This record gives sequence, C-alpha cells and structure tokens, in this order.
Amino acid sequence: MSKFAFTLKQEDGMARLGEVHTAHGVVHTPAFMPVGTAATVKAMTTDAVAATGAEILLGNTYHLMLRPGAERVARLGGLHRFMRWDKPILTDSGGFQVMSLAKLRTLTEQGVTFQSHLDGSTHLLTPERSMEIQYLLDSDITMCFDECTPFPATEAQAATSMKLSMRWAERSRAAFIERPGYGLFGIVQGSVYPELRAFSAAALRAIGFDGYAVGGLAVGEGQEEMFRVLDFTLPLLPPDRPRYLMGVGKPGDIVGAVLRGIDMFDCVMPTRSGRTGQGFTRRGPVNIRNARHQDDPRPLDDACACPTCTGYSRAYLHHLFRAEEVLGLMLLTWHNLQYYQDLMRDLREAIAAGSVTQFAERFAATQALGDIEPL
Repeated sequence: MSKFAFTLKQEDGMARLGEVHTAHGVVHTPAFMPVGTAATVKAMTTDAVAATGAEILLGNTYHLMLRPGAERVARLGGLHRFMRWDKPILTDSGGFQVMSLAKLRTLTEQGVTFQSHLDGSTHLLTPERSMEIQYLLDSDITMCFDECTPFPATEAQAATSMKLSMRWAERSRAAFIERPGYGLFGIVQGSVYPELRAFSAAALRAIGFDGYAVGGLAVGEGQEEMFRVLDFTLPLLPPDRPRYLMGVGKPGDIVGAVLRGIDMFDCVMPTRSGRTGQGFTRRGPVNIRNARHQDDPRPLDDACACPTCTGYSRAYLHHLFRAEEVLGLMLLTWHNLQYYQDLMRDLREAIAAGSVTQFAERFAATQALGDIEPL
C-alpha cells in the first residue's frame, strides 16, 4: 500500500488542481465531501452518492462514538465495510459537536467531559481518545481534536482557545498511529485575527501534519470576512499539503475559496437543503415548495444529468414535498449532491484549462440571473 500523499498537478493563480492519495483511493481536488455524519448520507444510498461523482465522504467521531460505538464499528470491519463505502473517508474529530450538541460540558486541559445529547450519559473526549476512535473507525483522514472557537470572540478569548487547540494538536500527533495510506490533518484556529492565525499555522507546521484545515469559519462571520481570513492564512500553509476549509459551504463560498487555494470542502447544506425543499441550480437556489412550480413540467435544472432532473418535473417534486412524501427528500438530495459534484468537476476543468477566473465570473453572472421565468 502506498503512503498518504498529495500531488499538486497544476495551478491557475492561487487555485490548485491536485490529487490526495489514500489507503482507499485517490481524491481529485478541489473536492467536496458529502457529510455522512452517522455513517450515512441522509436520504441516499452509498451507490447513489458514488454515482454523483463523490470520491470521499465525511463521518463524525462524536456521533459514531455515541451510536453505534467505535469499538462496535471496528468489530464489524470498520466504517467502510459498515456503511458499504469503499472509497476514502475523513472523520471530524468531534470537538465541534461536543461544543454545539452536548447537554452539559466541562472543558479542561485534559479534554472535554460532556453529557450525550441522546441519553445524558457522561463521556470524556480527549485528543488521545479522539485519535483512538478515528483509528477504530478506519478513517483515511483523521482530524486533530480541537476546540472550535465560537464567533464572535474577543482576541483574548480566541487566543486562549487557539493555544489550547495547539496543545491538543501536539497530543493528537503523538497519539496518531502511522500506517501507509492514512493521514492526520492539523486545524488552524485563531478566529478573525491575523496574528493568531499566523501563530496557529506556525505551531502546526512545527508539529508537522499530512494536511492542514482552516477551522472556525462559516460560523456567522459572513463571506467577506471568511475570504479575508483565507487571504492571510493560506500563504502560511505548506504548498505541498492539502488544504481543507471545514464546514463550507454555499456554492459561491466554495468558488471563492478555490480561487484562494483551498482543496477540500464539506458541508451539510446540499443534503439538509434537499430535505427541506431547497434545490441548488446553475441560476441560484430554488424553493420547490413555492406554488409557482405546481404546474411546471420542466426539470429543476435542464443542464443537470442527475436522475431527478432527467426523470421528474418541478410539478412532481412540488407535489412530493407538499404531500410530505419521502421520495421528495431523496430526489432533491440526489440533485443537490450532483450539483455540488458538477461544480467541483467544472472547477477542476477550469483550473486545468487556465481559465478559473473566467469560470468564476460566469458562475457569478449566471447565479445572479435567478430562477427561470414561471410558465
């Protein structure tokens, strides 16, 4: 088995075309990872997810440690076999979910003691335990255990949080079990403060990781501020390692981040939106519940080749959501994931052609048109 590696194939400005080589296959970047939090991409089979072009999924330490349990997943052959996905998997360390979902939590230097949001049981999650859980799950890409700094935060609060995450990053590195094809990513924190982001990036580079994530964004700071943070953070990261922007995001966020040098993304948006009636199209988002669609025989997006757009009308999708039929959630989720994978493919092709800036301009102009006129 070959080692975990990143190959930078081509650059167009700051945008990068690359490949991440893992134990379970190659991921072509820029890449979007559908979120399979609890060992499933909601409303989708893994075959359907693969059919959209997805090459890597995201799972979550917090949710899987609580149910069904990492040790149980390991006994059943690991997460790939458990969820029937033979391609790469990245697992979030669980830190964000502990902070956002746990009923009661106590943060110390050791880690976080928390009560499960499921049954109130008490657990301790430390950098060492997070690494152990992700090892048991057989994650191709393990994420360091960190504290996701809340927003807004004062510079002093952000500094305290970030420095704790850097100490935890060192412990995560020490606890990570090296094996061919498996990698560990560090997470840059520091909120919106350049000096703190620089401190964090330097600390992570000194420890040494297989990839570097930018955390603590897409938490309410807005697109302009997000891009500003990326502009001063990404030049501080090693160019020969993949760069992952956690929890992003909207299509326009992704395009802007790719232009700045991000390689990997994840977000619940395409799946969550698919379950609530929002479809992403090349002309912007569409609320399929709106009455304007009830007599419309046209597809959601006539440029999309997914089964939803090639087989079903807007009127039918509207009916499914109004009737609260599960098929509506499935069809719109499938379309949204296809839209995101098509966007990543188009970005890769544009970088390869040296025309990513022009692609971004066309993308923004088309999105600004808004949905097609009603019949």
